[in-house]
Amino acid sequence: MGAIQLSYSTFGLTNLDFLDAIDAVGQAGYEGIEIAFHRRQFNPYDISDEYLATVRRQLNAARIKPACVATASHFFTPSRPHEPSLMTPDLAGRKRRIDLVKRGIDIARRLGVSLVTFGSGFIRDEHILNPSVNPRALLVESIHECLRAIHDDEDITLLIEPEPGMFIETLEQGLSLINEINSPRFQLHIDICHAYCSEQDYIAALGRAAPFARYLHISDAREGYNLKIVKDSEHLSFDLGFASTLVYFPDTADYLLVDRTHSLYFCNQRPGHQRRQRLDAILAQAGVARAPTCVDYSRLYAGASPLDDEIFTYLISIPGLSYDVLERAKPILAYLRGARNPPLVNKMVANTLTGIVHFHEIPGEGTLDLGASFKALIDNGFSGFGSVELYHHVESWQSALTDSYHHLAQLIDKGAQSA
Repeated sequence: MGAIQLSYSTFGLTNLDFLDAIDAVGQAGYEGIEIAFHRRQFNPYDISDEYLATVRRQLNAARIKPACVATASHFFTPSRPHEPSLMTPDLAGRKRRIDLVKRGIDIARRLGVSLVTFGSGFIRDEHILNPSVNPRALLVESIHECLRAIHDDEDITLLIEPEPGMFIETLEQGLSLINEINSPRFQLHIDICHAYCSEQDYIAALGRAAPFARYLHISDAREGYNLKIVKDSEHLSFDLGFASTLVYFPDTADYLLVDRTHSLYFCNQRPGHQRRQRLDAILAQAGVARAPTCVDYSRLYAGASPLDDEIFTYLISIPGLSYDVLERAKPILAYLRGARNPPLVNKMVANTLTGIVHFHEIPGEGTLDLGASFKALIDNGFSGFGSVELYHHVESWQSALTDSYHHLAQLIDKGAQSA
């Protein structure tokens, strides 16, 4: 029978000094802490041996175990998380990410941490424009390069974390990659929220993946408004019962919302006859009978709003499109969600395989069944740390830290009593 120990990721504590973050996690009752690289808080390019010695002393004084080193999805360019990735077509970009993972290995080595985690990255427009490049081959090659940085006598394991929208998105895809790499030093990192977003039966999927998992991320989530963004092409297909679609037209940089309730064409000038015909054809293909309403793109609100975190998290999960295309869609999403107008969509936007929003909620404040998730994992042999990762709650870190612990500790105690 396995067991779950609670830890907390410093990625949710980035408003604090790193040493203060260690103290806060210890005072809240957690047994461990995830050490997340961050440009301003724990930057591996700036860390000295003396500072690492101070961190070790602080961990010992707080009686906190460093559970894992997370090698910072948002590290290089915060506005373009996960880039460059381990499968970026440009070798220079891949080497930057490889170097960051290797620095994670070195920090783990010096702090006595046995786990280092990372994600695959996304299919981006540069992959689409270079079809001869095999992204999986690049990813596998990069992982082998990272593994070579681990010494034969070291207990350090690299972990792949499947994430919504990424090339490695589902737990099955993660296991397939582990089988291909075929190394005992390369295993699975399960984010329960990600599984909820990406698995039709996430409880069963967690049970199947548990024997290969060494580490967990924990947060809550809830159902959203599933919306895909795709380029116009002759290969479009629609399933409006699963997701609405925002179709992008490269020749004019306009967008058509294809939705059961709303049919909207966001444009700078009214469409001509040929474009009207194309819009009608797309809507007919999707089974939408109403003609599109034109919305003047230039009049959309494009400034800051409380929806920024939600929209940013959504947009970075859309694969295969340039950042300019995604950024241009931002005011449309703000319009749909009601940044400065009555909302047309009352749920958070999602781009997932289940319609669950990839937005990390405080445990207990969503609809994810964490008790059943823990049971599936433990019953199938998982034993290790589960880190609460709440980077969407940095400003309210105190309540996020304590509320998460109180909710999760009760679930774990209840599970242990029923075992």
